[in-house]
Amino acid sequence: MSYTLIHNAKECKYEYHIDGFIAYITYNVQNGNMHLTQTIVPDELAGKGLAKTLLEAVLEQIKKDNKKAVAQCSYIVNYLEKHPEAKDLFA
Repeated sequence: MSYTLIHNAKECKYEYHIDGFIAYITYNVQNGNMHLTQTIVPDELAGKGLAKTLLEAVLEQIKKDNKKAVAQCSYIVNYLEKHPEAKDLFA
């Protein structure tokens, strides 16, 4: 399934709006890097691999923006450990 990534710059979030719920990753920018601080998927959307899909879309956007990510939430740290091929997207 395909979702539309929404950059909510005002709240420093990348979001998916699905069936009235919002899954999101929060960030802050430090020294030109995107520090990804929290990954939230509502219980109603859990168990569908949405966190991974959202993170990969966010990483693709960060890459398009010529920035690097910094993993600051446990989900993203674990993702990076399981997907070393994504290491070049991180500072």
